Amino acid sequence: MAFEQDGIIQVEEDELKELLKSKNSDPIIIDVREPFEYEEAHIPGLPLIPMQTIPNMIDQLDKDASYLFVCRSGSRSQNVAMYMQHQGFKNVRNYAGGMLGWSGETTTGLEWVVRDGKELTKFLK
Repeated sequence: MAFEQDGIIQVEEDELKELLKSKNSDPIIIDVREPFEYEEAHIPGLPLIPMQTIPNMIDQLDKDASYLFVCRSGSRSQNVAMYMQHQGFKNVRNYAGGMLGWSGETTTGLEWVVRDGKELTKFLK
């Protein structure tokens, strides 16, 4: 069950699995790890925007959209969520367990490295 930490809703594994199963575009789920981590194993279909590139891409992201961030342990994704909240994004969440706590399906390779925030518009209806 979701809980809140530092003003950010923390999503647990079962909730993330349900969100992925629903194929709903809300929230947009983004992996914020480094490319080498994502390449080793990531949740299929998730776009990668490494944490350090978020500030350069933030103006390309829709402030009205809902986002959920994933990283290795839940720490970097929490920091990204807090940063985005401070930048005026209202609906940001964190996957608390990170990939260390993920028991679902994974895939390898650089499936989707986001180069331009407009790529995420496919999620928006």
